[in-house]
Amino acid sequence: MIPAFLVLNAGSSSLKFQVFEPGPDGAPRRLYRGLFEGLGDAPHLVVRDNTGAVVADERLDSGGFGHEEALLHVADWLMAHRSGHRLAAVGHRVVHGGMAHAGPVRIDDAVLAALERLVPLAPLHQPHNLEPIRILRRQFPDLPQVACFDTAFHRGQPEIAQLFALPVEVADLGVRRYGFHGLSYAFIADHLAATDPALAQGRVVVAHLGNGASLCALDGGRSVATTMGFSALDGLPMGTRCGSLDAAVVFFLLREMRLTPEAAERMLYTRSGLLGVSGLSNDMRTLRARAAEDPRARTAIDLFVYRIGRELGSLVAALGGIDGFVFTGGIGENDAATRAEVLRGAAWAGFRLDEGANEAGGPQITRGPGPQAFVIPTDEEAMIARGMREVLDEAPLPAL
Repeated sequence: MIPAFLVLNAGSSSLKFQVFEPGPDGAPRRLYRGLFEGLGDAPHLVVRDNTGAVVADERLDSGGFGHEEALLHVADWLMAHRSGHRLAAVGHRVVHGGMAHAGPVRIDDAVLAALERLVPLAPLHQPHNLEPIRILRRQFPDLPQVACFDTAFHRGQPEIAQLFALPVEVADLGVRRYGFHGLSYAFIADHLAATDPALAQGRVVVAHLGNGASLCALDGGRSVATTMGFSALDGLPMGTRCGSLDAAVVFFLLREMRLTPEAAERMLYTRSGLLGVSGLSNDMRTLRARAAEDPRARTAIDLFVYRIGRELGSLVAALGGIDGFVFTGGIGENDAATRAEVLRGAAWAGFRLDEGANEAGGPQITRGPGPQAFVIPTDEEAMIARGMREVLDEAPLPAL
């Protein structure tokens, strides 16, 4: 039977998954992609095949239906639709790998224990990423599992780029700049190496713009600086996250507004960003539709674009120049207006927007001499599948 690789990306009330098989060249080829959302409330499963056609659309009884039930339901669905495939391994997107992990790793007791110790560094993400690992270890103890990390791609940054100006005893507790969205940036770096080797060897800034948003400076395909730091709260304003913030604002929230630390954390993670500024929505599509009539929607968009421009300048300085700019992520891939506004603001760096190409979605959306900008869809799940093959190629796989 043909081995199949399941990739999981678990959130607080959702479970995204994709299934891959080895292609003729050994690269992963997608069979299915699915989303289980509304867990604990109104669970809804949608699965699409490799053409994008919907092959399952199920609304299930909400009573006690959490991640474990969702995982077992997905396993049953895959068994019923395996068509000559066997489940060989499961890969997981794990937000935080700490300083120890610069690449994917096969999960064992020691690895899982180490990842659990990182929960205080990513309390709103890491627990949800680790829960499916524990569930599968209980239900299928012999099934190989691999963790792939959003922080790993940035571990090769210069030490100076990872430090905060804090006392050594604080840094020794793990307080440093880690960077995130690394799976997306690794995919873009690999894509450029395959499609434009000359640019891949140059100085490129990648903008992963979605409900979570960040920029990364690549030099020769390696991360040298990024806008997210100790947490995924840092850097650009996002859908509901504030982005970079003077630390004294937190003291103000605690002392003057008398918020508890938990309430302040919720505000900065879930009530800020595009949602907080607009008072309307964290969805750029909604804000664009309302911008002409709602000044707060327009302000939220303008702040988002302004901060991208500010951070772009800092990354160009870190690179000592720029040869290319890549837009990716939900907003980066689909919102021509945001791309246009960012590139007009970056005319100082030599970018010349091609309006028609931008409206058409690229891939190249600039013209003339100077640095060029592109739209490249990212595929974090495919990157995880590649990482799984890298880890498991030398290991025997069970037949399930």
